[in-house]
Amino acid sequence: MNRQLLALALAGLVSLPALAQVSVGDPWVRATVPQQKVGGAFMQLSSAKPAKLVGVKTPVAGRVELHQMAMEGQTMRMRAVDSIDLPAGQTVNLASGGYHVMLFDLQRQLKEGEQVPLTLTVVDGTGKRETVAVSAPVRPLTYTPQAAR
Repeated sequence: MNRQLLALALAGLVSLPALAQVSVGDPWVRATVPQQKVGGAFMQLSSAKPAKLVGVKTPVAGRVELHQMAMEGQTMRMRAVDSIDLPAGQTVNLASGGYHVMLFDLQRQLKEGEQVPLTLTVVDGTGKRETVAVSAPVRPLTYTPQAAR
C-alpha cells in the first residue's frame, strides 16, 4: 500500500511541469490617479510549447484587452489584438511600447503597493486552454522596469 502511494505521489510530481506550461515573470500594474478609468499590466511570458495568450481577466476592470503598439510611418499606434504568440522556449515581453494588457473601466484607483489579481488564458497548439493566476503588484506612475532603463 505504501509503495502504491509513493508511486502515485511521484507520478504526480513528474506531471506537474506539463500542467504549468506557461510561466510569468515580473508582473506589474501601473498605478493610476483618482478617477482614471484605464490602466496597463505588464510582464514576461514564457511557454514550454508553442501557445497563444488569448485573454486576461481581473476584478479591478470592467474590460481587459490585449494590445500592441507599433510604428506606422512616423506615428506610434496602439491597437487591440486577438492573441499574442508565445513561441516555445522564448520569453515574450509585455511592456510599454510593444505588446501589453490594457485595463478598461477601472472599478477604483490602483495604488502603489496593492496587488492586482490577473487570470491569463492561454491556448496551446492542440487547442487546450489553460488559465494562469497571477498577482501583480501596483508600481508607481514613474516606474520603469530594470531591463528597459
